[in-house]
Amino acid sequence: MTDNEIKEHLRQVKYPGFSRDIVSFGLVRSASFKDGTAHVELALTTNDPKVPLALRGEVDRCLRAIPGVTRAVIDVAVQPVKGPAPGGNLPGSGSAPQGILHSVAIGSGKGGVGKTTFAVNLSCSLAQVLTARGRPGRVGLLDCDIYGPSVPLMMGLHGRPEIEGDGPDAVLIPMEKYGVRVMSMGFLVDDDTPVVWRGPMIMKTIQQFIQNVRWGDLDVLVVDLPPGTGDAQLSLVQTLPLDGAILVTTPQPAASNVARKGGLMFQKVNVPILGVAENMSAFVDPAGNRHALFGEGGGLAIAERLETTLLGQVPLLPGIREGGDTGVPVVVSDPKGPAAGVFRGMAESLLARLEKPRPAAGGA
Repeated sequence: MTDNEIKEHLRQVKYPGFSRDIVSFGLVRSASFKDGTAHVELALTTNDPKVPLALRGEVDRCLRAIPGVTRAVIDVAVQPVKGPAPGGNLPGSGSAPQGILHSVAIGSGKGGVGKTTFAVNLSCSLAQVLTARGRPGRVGLLDCDIYGPSVPLMMGLHGRPEIEGDGPDAVLIPMEKYGVRVMSMGFLVDDDTPVVWRGPMIMKTIQQFIQNVRWGDLDVLVVDLPPGTGDAQLSLVQTLPLDGAILVTTPQPAASNVARKGGLMFQKVNVPILGVAENMSAFVDPAGNRHALFGEGGGLAIAERLETTLLGQVPLLPGIREGGDTGVPVVVSDPKGPAAGVFRGMAESLLARLEKPRPAAGGA
C-alpha cells in the first residue's frame, strides 16, 4: 500500500455539505502507510466544531475499510477563522493580488434574475462614486460566467485583451470602459464558439483570471458568478479571499428561495453576506402607479432569514434592459434617473461596509 493509494481512497470522503472530496479541496496535508497503520494529517480552516469531528469520523471509516489497514491515526489541525475575515474556510484560499483592496462576489443561485445586469450597473456606480472621491479607475469587474459570458455585451466592449510577456509569465491586460477594468471569457472566444468544458477547466480559468491578469490598484473587484453553487463558486473561494457576497433575487419565491440556498453556500465557506438586492422589484407606469409584477417581499424575507441587509430594490424599467443590450448601462446613460439613484445608493452602502474597520481578533 503506497501513500498515493491511501490518498486515492480518501477521495471517497466528501467535505460536509459539498459533493467535492477532501483531497481535491487540498485538506489532506499528508498520508502514509506502514506496518498496517494508515496515518493521515488534515488541515482545516473553520470555526464550526462539527466539521473536524465529522471529517475525522469519515476518514477513519474510509481507512479501516481498506484491506491491510489494521489501525488508523488521524491528526486534524484546525485554524480558526478570526473575525469576519474574507476568503473561504477551505485551505488553499490564495491571497488577493497585490493592489486589490476588496473583492465582492455577486451571486444569485438562480439564473434569469438579472444578476449580470446588476453586477455591471453596480460596478459602474462604484466607479462613479470613487471618481467623485478622486479615485478614478479603481473598480474591476471579473466575469466568471464561463459558459455564458454577457459582460462584454453589456459593457459595450469588443476585441481581445492585450497580453504582456510570454509563456507562464504572460499576463492579460483588462479592457476598460466607464472607469471599470473588465475581464471575461467573452473576450477570448468567438461568439459562435460554445465553451464545452468540465469542472477542472473552469477552475483553472478562474484561477488564471485572478492570478494572471494585471488588475492594478483597485478599491473593489466585483466578481460576477454564474448561477448555481458549483465549480465556479468553489474555485473562486479557494483562489481569492472575498470580503463578502451580494445576493441578487427577484421578489417571487421561485427566485428568492434559490437565492437563500446560494447565501447558505457562501456561509458554509465563510464568505460574509454583505446584503441582498431585489431586482425587478416593481414596475411604475407613466401614470405613477406601482405594479408588483413578480410579487413582493422576497428580497426582504431572504435578507432577514440570512440575517443581513436589504441593500436596495431595483425597479423594473425598460431602460435597464436597453442599456444591457446597447452596451451603455443605465447608470451611464441616465445618471440622474431612478434606477441610477438606486444603484448609486447601493454602491455607497457597499463602500461604507467595506471601508468600515474590522475589529481586531480577540478585541472587545
